[in-house]
Amino acid sequence: MRSNKLAVFVLIFAFTLPMLLQAGSRIYVKIKPPTRKVVVVKPRKPHTNSVWVSGRWQWNGRKYVWHKGHWVSPRKGFVWIDGHWVKNRKGWYWIGGHWKSK
Repeated sequence: MRSNKLAVFVLIFAFTLPMLLQAGSRIYVKIKPPTRKVVVVKPRKPHTNSVWVSGRWQWNGRKYVWHKGHWVSPRKGFVWIDGHWVKNRKGWYWIGGHWKSK
């Protein structure tokens, strides 16, 4: 009986740990990020169905640094959602780009 409760606890902990770690890893920046750079000329697609991941401003602890966009292979049944900066009472924080099911 006791080992069953322990096993259930371990399973619940194992599934919730990644969410807890992700929630605790949010970095807040007091300085507003610069506006996105407009990319006029993109490099040629490596494959016909390639998806463009937009560039982004990343906080390095002292200032924002621009990271160029790049092409990625598509995931069947998914669409790419670009990352973006969000403001709340603690400051600005980054929500990373991700694949979302169609």
